[in-house]
Amino acid sequence: MTALIIDDERPARAELRRLLAAHPQIEIIGEAENATTALAMIAASKPALIFLDIQMPGQTGFDLVAKLNAPTPKIIFTTAYDQHAVRAFEINATDYLLKPIEPERLASSLARFDHDQEHAQPTTPLKLSDRVLLRSTDRSWFIAVDSIRLIESVGNYSRVHFTNESPLIYRTMNALEARLPAPPFFRANRSQIINTRCITSVEDYFAGGLCVTLKDQAEKIEISRRRAQEFRQQTSL
Repeated sequence: MTALIIDDERPARAELRRLLAAHPQIEIIGEAENATTALAMIAASKPALIFLDIQMPGQTGFDLVAKLNAPTPKIIFTTAYDQHAVRAFEINATDYLLKPIEPERLASSLARFDHDQEHAQPTTPLKLSDRVLLRSTDRSWFIAVDSIRLIESVGNYSRVHFTNESPLIYRTMNALEARLPAPPFFRANRSQIINTRCITSVEDYFAGGLCVTLKDQAEKIEISRRRAQEFRQQTSL
């Protein structure tokens, strides 16, 4: 998720950038030291999130917010003063962080932002013939839904395998499962979704489960015993 750091103090910007290095889902695309510069950067780059100081020369952080045009980015205020917190939340700020910012507090704030983003994601069911845009931190792909072989859960992210690529994208596996057509997409176990059209072999596995091999996929995928029964019902002649 793209973000701007807006703060008139260079050391404060550097420290926040250092803390954000532990959160690779946040891509810092710029810094601004005043509201005027920040407004121009927001209009040009349309970040998903801004880290915004309140007390700045010329115009305050609140002055900047009042001039933003829709769609507005999410806002996490970063300030040394606690007396503005009520006003910050009145304008629907995602969070209000007091300097010096603690790493644990920043992580909590970003988790709240992630939650908001998750609930803002598309929910319309997809068809196999649809094409979708996948975005990682440094690249995007526009692919056919049917080209996806495997999806693996990585916390709040998912690794999507298609052709010769396997980018990590900011979507939970549950969110992707809700949109993908079933069949052919099938939840093999707690952490993997497979495209059954890509299965090249099926073997019996431990305790009533199954083990499948996918096209262009070196490792085998285990289908849990509970899910194996549903798989057999869906795919048996």
